[in-house]
Amino acid sequence: MSAFQSLVLSTVAAVGLAFTALPATAQAFRLLMVEQVGCYVCVAFNRDVAPAYLASAENLVAPLEHVDLRGPLPEGVTLASRPFVTPTFILIGPDGVEMERLIGFPGQDFFWSYLNEMIDRARDSLSG
Repeated sequence: MSAFQSLVLSTVAAVGLAFTALPATAQAFRLLMVEQVGCYVCVAFNRDVAPAYLASAENLVAPLEHVDLRGPLPEGVTLASRPFVTPTFILIGPDGVEMERLIGFPGQDFFWSYLNEMIDRARDSLSG
């Protein structure tokens, strides 16, 4: 195993330990990525960001789930409105209802901060 692989594994393990103390509701979030064939921004996100997302602390809180724009929604999901732009990122709460939405992809530099703001607002609304 290379030094880089060891570093990545130890970082993921440390992040996982940090998130084990989260309340169960925090781990019940899902992040839907609504996409469609021919969406070059979706391709770029899946190539450049999705692998990092899968290894991130955010993925432990809100696992990424890909959904086709014209396909069926995952079972038990209720949205405020049907997405019409790809990509659209929708944070789903523990009850399957949409809590937050990010239309479009603001680029790697802004995606993480927007996503964390979405998660924070959703947590706040659940805690009352």
